[in-house]
Amino acid sequence: MEYKLLVDEIENLVELLTQNKWIHHIDQILKEESIRKAYAEGYYHNDRETHWIIDNEEKVGIIIIHDINDTIPLFDIRLDARYRGKGYGVKTLLWLQDYLFGERGKIRIEGYTRVDNIGMRKCFSKAGFVKEGYLRNAWENADGTVTDSILYGAIKDDWMLGRTTLIKMDDVPY
Repeated sequence: MEYKLLVDEIENLVELLTQNKWIHHIDQILKEESIRKAYAEGYYHNDRETHWIIDNEEKVGIIIIHDINDTIPLFDIRLDARYRGKGYGVKTLLWLQDYLFGERGKIRIEGYTRVDNIGMRKCFSKAGFVKEGYLRNAWENADGTVTDSILYGAIKDDWMLGRTTLIKMDDVPY
């Protein structure tokens, strides 16, 4: 697998984002016009890095790293439906830690997902991210509904030592 920075590949980006349903994202169906507009306005580049997830020369998805200039970036993974459930999410999260902690010197990575996105929750766990929070009614969907959200985090110290430090969520009753 390899990860390549998105550079002037708007047609491939439009194809990936419009040909898939994103059931665990705010907007499940993305329209070509909105993708092109966001691209032109710098959404995929301004204080972000967008990388293609590539396997055997096939673009299987993207990862958008938000707040790339911050010490604690966020991210969004989008895999083509044909490649979901095949280990690409876990491999991408492991690469993300190597890249952000190793090459970019970040101290922490945060990721949020809807509570019903069991596949992504499994990916986080398998890649060494720690479930750190349960946020009630924190995910607003485009259709007006609201869903609970889960926060996962990875820290550079754990990555460097090859361990996962669990949190003490309930050590104090309040």
